[in-house]
Amino acid sequence: MTSKVSSPSEPGVKMEKSIGLLSCISIIIGSVIGSGIFVSPTGIIRSVNSIGASLIIWVVCGIFSTLGAYCYAELGTMSNRSGGDYYYFLDAFGPFWAFLRLWVEVIVARPATLAVIALTFSKYVLKPIYPDCTEPELPSRFMAACCLSRFFL
Repeated sequence: MTSKVSSPSEPGVKMEKSIGLLSCISIIIGSVIGSGIFVSPTGIIRSVNSIGASLIIWVVCGIFSTLGAYCYAELGTMSNRSGGDYYYFLDAFGPFWAFLRLWVEVIVARPATLAVIALTFSKYVLKPIYPDCTEPELPSRFMAACCLSRFFL
């Protein structure tokens, strides 16, 4: 099997930018909301025993999230380098804390986030199979492990 790389003058496969404003907004909203929207409402309602109070909590948390996004946008406009959190920490605290922040993200935060998303996915997939009871732990964890192994392959 041979393959030929096309030169710039020859017609061939060309990647085009296809993300628009609506797609960007959807990606950002999906990143902010995440899977927590499917997990946390029941815990909040159980804790406060009031739908009105839980809505107030959601609004206050939304305001804090918006303020955090504004701060992050301000950091992005102040720095002329790309690299996100690493360069923000590098500029503010020095190389040790920037390195430590990066490794905490890689070793702790991202894997924990992926585990929560996989467990949430498995609970929602298994709910129709076990409609009248809670999902058993073993199938739920097995499905989450399959999702995670598929992600890392």
